[in-house]
Amino acid sequence: MTFLIRQVSHTADGREIVRQSTLPKPQLSIGRAAENDIHLQDLSVTPDHARIEQVDARRVTVRATGTLGFVLDGRTTMRADIDAVQGAELRFGGHRITVSHGENDEIILSIQRVDALSDALEEKEESRVFSLSGLLPGRRGMAWALVLSILIGFLAVPIFSFVTRPAQDTRNIYAVKNEREAQMMRANLTKGDTVAGDSAWSPGPLSKAHHALEGKCESCHVKAFVSVQDSACQTCHNPAEVHEHAPAARLAMARETPGVGGRILASFSSAFGKPGPGACVDCHTEHVGAGPMQPTAQQFCTDCHGTLDKRLKDTKLGNAGDFSTSHPQFEPAVMVAPPGIGMKYPRFERISLDDEPSDNGGLKFPHNIHLSKSGGVARMARTLKAQQGYGDSLACADCHRPTADGVRFLPVDMETDCQACHSLGFESIGGTVRTLRHGEPAQVVADLRAYYRSTGPVRPVALGGMTRRLPGDYAAAKVSNAYVRAAATRPGNAEAAIRAVFSKGGACFDCHVITPPGAGGNANWQVMAVHQPMRYMMKGWFDHAPHKTESCESCHAAPKSAKASDLLLPGIATCRECHGGEKAKADVPSSCALCHSYHAGNGAPWVPANTIRDKTVAKVIALSSEASDATRRNR
Repeated sequence: MTFLIRQVSHTADGREIVRQSTLPKPQLSIGRAAENDIHLQDLSVTPDHARIEQVDARRVTVRATGTLGFVLDGRTTMRADIDAVQGAELRFGGHRITVSHGENDEIILSIQRVDALSDALEEKEESRVFSLSGLLPGRRGMAWALVLSILIGFLAVPIFSFVTRPAQDTRNIYAVKNEREAQMMRANLTKGDTVAGDSAWSPGPLSKAHHALEGKCESCHVKAFVSVQDSACQTCHNPAEVHEHAPAARLAMARETPGVGGRILASFSSAFGKPGPGACVDCHTEHVGAGPMQPTAQQFCTDCHGTLDKRLKDTKLGNAGDFSTSHPQFEPAVMVAPPGIGMKYPRFERISLDDEPSDNGGLKFPHNIHLSKSGGVARMARTLKAQQGYGDSLACADCHRPTADGVRFLPVDMETDCQACHSLGFESIGGTVRTLRHGEPAQVVADLRAYYRSTGPVRPVALGGMTRRLPGDYAAAKVSNAYVRAAATRPGNAEAAIRAVFSKGGACFDCHVITPPGAGGNANWQVMAVHQPMRYMMKGWFDHAPHKTESCESCHAAPKSAKASDLLLPGIATCRECHGGEKAKADVPSSCALCHSYHAGNGAPWVPANTIRDKTVAKVIALSSEASDATRRNR
């Protein structure tokens, strides 16, 4: 059973257009709703108006589904049986549907709008039925009225409010968070003073750092309609205490030349008294929320550093446009030459991690042996587990302890971190162990010499009063002479003991770089000073505290390191596994300000609260709480 649908329409000049479609269905729906098989755009037709069902090859049944009927051959009805061979004419509102029979036994439905002159007129009639456009003023009048209301409300009223403000401005009491100050200001209120029209010019509250200046606009905006100047900032912030990013002349050379749009913006800025490039307000933005001041946008840095080598031909800095895609490899400052002959201080160089630099810190220390799950170190750890709190093998935390703020790690200390396994004891007196002085080679030499001079050799058993002796005076004299010779030569044994301590297999040699007497003009044994830097990235900042959720091995390849000179710092590829640029789809979108500071001091760059660090620390606390709860449940 098939229906042949013919949509008949007319052009403006009366030409007829017929669009045909075939619907192989036994039943069709008619209505104003778009999901109907026959869609009639007429308000006099209900959304679901009627059904046309094919009974056999020539007969159809038409029935209304709602309370409104349809017109059949000039008569309104709710149901009709039609012989398609004879034909019939149906009316649904302003549409006429002619039913006829086709040559292939299909039912032909010809649909035509008869009440409208054209399709355009039909659309106009329906779109204007519920329109209120005739009751509103014209668009031009509304536009002028809106412009005038904006000028009056946000320009004229604020200017009048600013000019007529009292000498002691008490209008902003609702912005004051100090209740005592607010009460004093309320006591000075006069009628009409509670309206501060110029508050409409404020884009938002001040940050936490400048909250004390809330409602005191003149503290920063010294002149009306003039941007904040550096001199206003320097009223509180001492410029002598601010580290300069670079000399002013070099900064000017590094800035990229602005294009046409940039020059237009610069002209507007100049017209309104905004300071030139490099002003405080370029980086430190205000009125963006009552929380911490927002970090510097990445664009502020990349304007210069994105293509720095094009303008500064002598720069040693690589271009940095985005951490994800355009950032040089890290360059830590490593000690390439220790102090020695002709060199009083060590020499440091910044070397890219791509060049696999070595850090000559003066230690001999294989991480892989100490972190091994088997072997002598692991057995020692198990032996000292109850006394020192070790596990079945040593872990990073057994020797490396974080600073109080969690940012870095303290240098490893011999007495605290090493001596449990590496003892420097050389004599026991009444249960008290005498130890060599760590870090003082001259004192070690003096202690050993004094020990051998002040103590005698072990007394032979044969000289004991209760000991059974061989008969005869000769045997007794022989033993006595041997002891006397040993006592006379004992001080000379000190030098052999000293050489043993500072030579291969000795307590000092196995961990430190030793220089014997005579080498390099040294009169005594020398131990190279150990250099344990707490910070390698002197131009960048890294905080360990937000990374507590990661294991040490995820960034530092210590279990595979066999030499203390291996620089176990992660490269940029490791950081990019989590960190991306400011707008990157990364776990931690990171702008330049996360690791770098424009005013390059030794402190951390400014980082907003409730972002990376705070969220990570909160996560660490939550994980710790869950672990503690689990431990209590298992007890």
